Amino acid sequence: MGKAEVTKLSDENKMEMFRVINEAAKKYKNRIPDDCYSEPYMPLSELEEEMRKMQFYGYYVRDKLVGVVELQYLSNYDVFLIRHLYVLPEFQRRGIGTELLRFGILKSPTPKIYVGTWKAAEWAIRLYEKNGFLNLGNNRELLRKYWDVPERQVEESIVLEYRGSNV
Repeated sequence: MGKAEVTKLSDENKMEMFRVINEAAKKYKNRIPDDCYSEPYMPLSELEEEMRKMQFYGYYVRDKLVGVVELQYLSNYDVFLIRHLYVLPEFQRRGIGTELLRFGILKSPTPKIYVGTWKAAEWAIRLYEKNGFLNLGNNRELLRKYWDVPERQVEESIVLEYRGSNV
């Protein structure tokens, strides 16, 4: 791998992905409700299940995985979800999240692109809005339709819809 690049991840990257996701998700501690937060944030068994259903891509800097984005195309709804966008804390605020987000937008086979996040994750909401997403608020109908998450998470989350930007 070169200096910095986005690449498709596979089972051989699983432990690196596990580390990046759970290290970055520590930012949720004391921000989202305590009953929604655990360490690890995404257990290995959940990551393995998600890897079977969705595509993961990683952002590498000098052969080190520093960011992860998960993409899911729901063909029965013609909807594309950008999920689990995480960047290691020491690499945040360097444009890596934006690069992963734009990469996901460009991979979408449909103009209907959504992202869901915790309503308390103001930093993530700002990133999405800055990149052409409109905050639809706590749209429980969409959260229940496109995401398989606990009802408690539905209550505490928002949906953003891609409306276009200078990708």
